[in-house]
Amino acid sequence: MSRKGTSKKPSPAAPSPEQLSLAGTTEMPTVVRPKAVGDGLPVLAEWALVAYAGAALGRLFPLAPGEVVIGRSPDCAVSLLDGEVSRAHARLRVSERGIEAQDLGSTNGTLLNGELFEGPVLLKAGDRIGVGGHVLKLVAMDPLERAFHETLLDLSTKDPLTGLANRGATLSEVQNRFGLSLRYNRPLSVVICDLDFFKQVNDTHGHGAGDLVLRVFGERLLNCLREADLAGRIGGEEFLVLLPETDLSGARPFAERLRKAIATQPVTLPSGPLEVTCSLGIAERKVSDLEAGQLLARADAALYRAKRSGRNRVCED
Repeated sequence: MSRKGTSKKPSPAAPSPEQLSLAGTTEMPTVVRPKAVGDGLPVLAEWALVAYAGAALGRLFPLAPGEVVIGRSPDCAVSLLDGEVSRAHARLRVSERGIEAQDLGSTNGTLLNGELFEGPVLLKAGDRIGVGGHVLKLVAMDPLERAFHETLLDLSTKDPLTGLANRGATLSEVQNRFGLSLRYNRPLSVVICDLDFFKQVNDTHGHGAGDLVLRVFGERLLNCLREADLAGRIGGEEFLVLLPETDLSGARPFAERLRKAIATQPVTLPSGPLEVTCSLGIAERKVSDLEAGQLLARADAALYRAKRSGRNRVCED
């Protein structure tokens, strides 16, 4: 994902001796800034939940003031794609008083430090919330720590060239979303996309030009996505898009928008504009699909039909 420039920020304050004493531990310290002179309340670092176990391992969920819902629904502020998680599982209320947690009548219950609770209960830094197969630890991070943590996560889950999810993260997400679609009988479509004649771009204009084409395609792909969608780079010039809660009637217009987004606007190279096109194959999960690989195979077969039919087009299974 492309990153816009940010204004220069002042250097962070030097860590206290207490913080330095934690530097050698393997677990991330929970940092709370000291109370400033004259302040009525402690000055806290930014609150966040960090996933210490489960499919979202390593993810950081910042907690904005107000109501934060944890659940399976993509609309939740903390969305966890897990069949053991209810659509709206638990709620946090973030205010100057602190952070209050409450179970929302979830099917499998919510754990606080290993014990079932209903709440409301006031949390403290370091508390662990168990939701389905996930464990979320409440931490307070200063901006430098948060940036460091997010950078580590990006390195392990994102493709460094395009900013999209990398192959491992994408295929893992395919398994999670396929399982939810199967369990709750909800629609799920996938789109596999391949840039046309990409080898010729590298051979004719050089690998630097090829990298630029991939970055531009990644940016235009991201602009086509909804919040709940996921896109990843799964090969050199091959991309996979997951469209939850979407059948073929919704996947078709998405794929056409993506095709036009790259075909109608040339990529500007140092040597001049370059026309780039892509071919796309789409498939919706069928009752006969018992595993994610079957769904992907049908989308891949549709992609190759698009290639054989002349490229720069969308085919469906």
